[in-house]
Amino acid sequence: MIRNIVVGMSGGVDSAVSAHLLKERGHRVMGVFMRNWDEHDEAGRCSGEQDLKDAEWACQRLGIELRQVNYVKEYWTAVFSAFLDDYQQGLTPNPDILCNRHIKFDLFHRHALDKLGYDAVATGHYARNSLGNFLEHRADGGEARLLIPADTFKDQTFFLAGIPRQALQRTMFPLGDLAKNEVKLLARRIGLQRLAHKRESTGICFVGKRDFKSFIREYIASKSGQFVDIDSGAIVGSHEGIHQWTVGQRCRLGSFLQPYFVARKEASSNTIYVAAGHEHPALLSTCIHIEAPNWLCVQSQQRLASAGSLRCRFRFQHTKPLVDCCLRSCPDGGFEVLLDMPLRAITPGQYAVFYDDVACLGAGRIMSAHPLTCPHDQQSQVQTVSS
Repeated sequence: MIRNIVVGMSGGVDSAVSAHLLKERGHRVMGVFMRNWDEHDEAGRCSGEQDLKDAEWACQRLGIELRQVNYVKEYWTAVFSAFLDDYQQGLTPNPDILCNRHIKFDLFHRHALDKLGYDAVATGHYARNSLGNFLEHRADGGEARLLIPADTFKDQTFFLAGIPRQALQRTMFPLGDLAKNEVKLLARRIGLQRLAHKRESTGICFVGKRDFKSFIREYIASKSGQFVDIDSGAIVGSHEGIHQWTVGQRCRLGSFLQPYFVARKEASSNTIYVAAGHEHPALLSTCIHIEAPNWLCVQSQQRLASAGSLRCRFRFQHTKPLVDCCLRSCPDGGFEVLLDMPLRAITPGQYAVFYDDVACLGAGRIMSAHPLTCPHDQQSQVQTVSS
């Protein structure tokens, strides 16, 4: 029987209401606050200290114990160093997916189950578990699947797509059948008004409210390079480093008839190829190559292995609609995604996340996206124009 639950307390309304719901069901609940970023490095500009105070306040109101764990060193190694390395290589990483994979659903999960000896972990994510949001069907056996929540607008399965599959067997999602407005309403009713009115954190946690280019300059040195028109090969401007730009971003170069957007980044030459017009074919792709997926659904993994292809649905940004696709295994051991319709600015370093009608199947990191147009011999054109 699952009785003792550790809740990851973030200082927000979602984790606090999750803890309340567990207590209401008769579980023995302990809150644990994860410290993943060294506040002193950022001169007090991160909200971590306030989040801890809010978590302490919520646990006191709920009558549960709160402990802390420090994963600053592990976060730096597994998440932030990888984040910097990717940007230097011309990729655009997703630190939220890495944090869930390496910290929250690995280190923290093992800490709760093995070190603290509790039965399961609960989080405030908007997701559902096929074994029940409170693991009430776990005794029935079967594979735990990551299901789309009732509140599809707040759906956070995208960010959970990279977690270890076995972690789902011992993970509860108490908010899986609730809408965000219902969670806030419940928080007010149980005396957690302070959290119900707290502004939600958005964006990359360690960047905070700062301008991203200013932040990244603190860690990666500027390196001058050229903006090159992907059609003509003409140099149309200069930049201070490929790490400051991402695919699809507007470049705001002056004196041109159409605005330019980043189409591709070349780390070896520090060149950013740009396309004129928001819907330029060089920004659109239907064919993507990805790393080996992290599978959350064994049956889908087996179908792909036996048939060589899998029909499913795709997104690479959590706010975008799902698009039908075919996932195929390649002879070289890689994987290819063929989309039924072209999408704009598919970004290497981000994640291809796969779904069926009800569940998240898993995810693989995007290595390249083939544009609808492939200009001829770009490098030789650049040399000719610039010489």
